[in-house]
Amino acid sequence: MLKTKRICLWSGPRNISTALMYSFAQREDATVVDEPLYAHYLANTDAKNYHPGAEEVLESQENDGQKVVDEIILGDYDTPIAFFKNMTHHLVNLDLSFLEKTVNVFLTRPPKDMLPSYAKQVKNPTMQDVGYAKHLEIVKYLRSIDKKTVIVDAKDILQYPQSRLRELCGTLGIPFDEAMLKWPAGPRKEDGVWAKYWYHNVHRSTGFRAYKAKNEPFPEELEDLLEECQEAYEELLTYAGD
Repeated sequence: MLKTKRICLWSGPRNISTALMYSFAQREDATVVDEPLYAHYLANTDAKNYHPGAEEVLESQENDGQKVVDEIILGDYDTPIAFFKNMTHHLVNLDLSFLEKTVNVFLTRPPKDMLPSYAKQVKNPTMQDVGYAKHLEIVKYLRSIDKKTVIVDAKDILQYPQSRLRELCGTLGIPFDEAMLKWPAGPRKEDGVWAKYWYHNVHRSTGFRAYKAKNEPFPEELEDLLEECQEAYEELLTYAGD
């Protein structure tokens, strides 16, 4: 049986996780899977009451997270690489020991850039929605069992896509592929049913867009959450490069 390297990308929302999934999808040696634990998350939290298209997601995916882990994340693939785009906050009510069998990449982003974008889709977001604390919790758990973690900042990838992707591939123990830098505009067959709510920008893209700092005033109602997220974000970055 082919030994597949299972790369779990653990991201927060309104990041470049979909673009990174599209990037890996350009590799001939990779299979990509879009947020396999999304329905599990909705089924186990009150997020089903306010996420756009929640019923469609619940109907389109297996709702039992343990089955998802056993049959999808740890399932059989006919490619050397299986890339799973995940949201860290989807890890609710699950035995985390399966993370010992995956290569775990944590994708983060400055919360001052992310929060205003997310709040346009989900009103009055909380820490449970945006994943910074969960990122930190899972990284600390993996470090406690001596499992390597890879932490990358979306801003760095947008500023230096080729060099950062080359570094990431080297860290993951896979060859860099130039094809990862470009993709056709439009949706992919692997997109989840939620793509129509969340993927407008990446569907218009053909590669990683240059980083642009946000100039509009930060929403006052998000200030408290920003402070909480910033603290977790800065602590998370202390683990990068270890």
